[in-house]
Amino acid sequence: MSTARTAEITRNTQETKITVRVDLDGTGRAKLSTGIGFFDHMLDQIARHGLIDLDVLAEGDLHIDGHHTVEDVGITLGQAVLKAVGDKKGIRRYGHAYVPLDEALSRVVIDFSGRPGLVMNVPFKSGMIGNFDSQLAHEFFQGFANHAFVTLHIDNLRGENAHHQCETVFKAFARALRAALELDPRAAGSIPSTKGSL
Repeated sequence: MSTARTAEITRNTQETKITVRVDLDGTGRAKLSTGIGFFDHMLDQIARHGLIDLDVLAEGDLHIDGHHTVEDVGITLGQAVLKAVGDKKGIRRYGHAYVPLDEALSRVVIDFSGRPGLVMNVPFKSGMIGNFDSQLAHEFFQGFANHAFVTLHIDNLRGENAHHQCETVFKAFARALRAALELDPRAAGSIPSTKGSL
């Protein structure tokens, strides 16, 4: 591959200080520190199952709650992926995945459309998963979709354990992301759109 699909983005606000590094053609290595243990576990799923090398260093106002940290990591990760993917020549563009974990099953479909959009239907069975507010999963994916300029559909089809529900969502997201970002040898150098741009 002639061009490395890598990026580093730093985002500093009065609420958070975040640096994200990505290599879209990595091996799944992750170095994560957000101060929210379960969130680190979910980000590790993205790296491992998406085969993306991912570094996330986040310092946020966790004395308030995890909202700003989780949302801003989503924003910064979206910006990093957008920068790393470049002009999108040769990518498959679309990806989807179903992932089970015991009783839970989730489906994620992604389109590197250039148009941000999120439809998410995940009826979490618990408000908290460890020290992670389950409502923040939506904030993470909204931030990602808005700043990676992707259309993202996320559905938890069944599940009784909130940990399982959330983990299947993040794993399915990782697998869908990997599929969409994969370079298609049959489409080398072409933009996967009849418009000629994404």
